[in-house]
Amino acid sequence: MCLSTVYRNTVAPEEVIMKNVMTIEQKDGVIILTDLMERQTAVEGTLEKANLVDGYVVIKETKTA
Repeated sequence: MCLSTVYRNTVAPEEVIMKNVMTIEQKDGVIILTDLMERQTAVEGTLEKANLVDGYVVIKETKTA
């Protein structure tokens, strides 16, 4: 099983969006994260990087004014 930690904009402890993410879906500019316990979080942005060997994903969050 390959679980990942998802970060906002950069890999840093204060930027963690969700841990133990098992699925990532993108729908209409929104990335939907689902963790091992089936909890979901939606983030507006785009996938910046996914490193599945090291178990992390970076999402570049969309800025709104």
